[in-house]
Order: sequence, then C-alpha cells, then structure tokens
Amino acid sequence: MIDYLEVSSEKNRDNRFTKEDVLSVSGEYGIVNQIEFQGRSFAGASVSNYGVVENGDVVYTKSPLKSNPYGIIKTNKGIPGIVSTLYAVYKPKEITDSKFVQIYFELDSRMNSYMHPLVNKGAKNDMKVSAENALKGMVSFPKKDEQEMISLYFSTIDHLITLHQRQTDFYKKPNFYFISS
Repeated sequence: MIDYLEVSSEKNRDNRFTKEDVLSVSGEYGIVNQIEFQGRSFAGASVSNYGVVENGDVVYTKSPLKSNPYGIIKTNKGIPGIVSTLYAVYKPKEITDSKFVQIYFELDSRMNSYMHPLVNKGAKNDMKVSAENALKGMVSFPKKDEQEMISLYFSTIDHLITLHQRQTDFYKKPNFYFISS
C-alpha cells in the first residue's frame, strides 16, 4: 500500500486544535468527533502531540473490534481534527482516491487478511505495528479515475439506503394514518 499512501507526520504543535476537536474512529460511523460520538473527550492533558487529520486523510486504528481483531482503516470525510498518538494518519498519494481506500477495506476478511501478517500481538494483547509497517502489505487498486467511479457508486447506494430508511421510519410512526377519499 506504500504506493498509495504516505505516513503523515503533521502534529498539533501550534495547538490549532483543542480537546473539543479530538476524533475517534468507529467501525460503523467512520471518523467522528469524540465528544459528539462518545459524550466526552478522552484526551490527555496536552493535545500538542496529537496527529492532525485533514478531510481526505486515511486513519488506521489498532483498536481491535469483534470482526476486526487487527483494527480498521477509515477515511476522514468530515471536518479536520486531531487523533491520539495511538492512531496512524496517512495522506493519499496523487494516484489514490482516499474514499476508495476505505471502501477497499470495508470487507472484514480483506482488512484482516491484509493486516494479519503485518501485526505482532504484544504480551498484553496489544497491537505492535508501526505506521510505516502498516503500509507494507500488498494491494491492487485500479487507476484513480476508476477508484473515483467506484467511490461515487457506493456513495450513491449509501445515500439511497439512507433515504429508504428514513421513509420506512416515517411510516412506522404511531400517529401516521392513511386517509382515503
């Protein structure tokens, strides 16, 4: 994956971002504001060493999830912010559509088989993999214009699903009555 992403070393040294700007990575919701998602900030006393995440950056979290024991990879589709030093932040290279990177790794089996040979589990069952080593696995991406078309296709499907879900929720409301003429 080293052909598609590069490690970002940008830190919050100028304190442009505060504890209110800390982001978390969720398997279901992607990259989200930590306070909005979890109700509070879990940031340390200082956030000056936190990694800066711009819109379009890719973030890898080593935090194991039930279906992803080696962590997850998500793309920041929202506002810029910062992440703990436990996360790895990547900038997409010119040949990469960062939204495609997330789509590529959405399939649990693909994510797990990619990360498994790169990760060593520590004595405390923690993940031992550097930001650089997480890029050493092999992937095969199409050309950037095809990546963008695939990203647009999945974005459109997600939008349609959301619309249909809202419609279903509307009809489930208890005070909804059909009026016939």
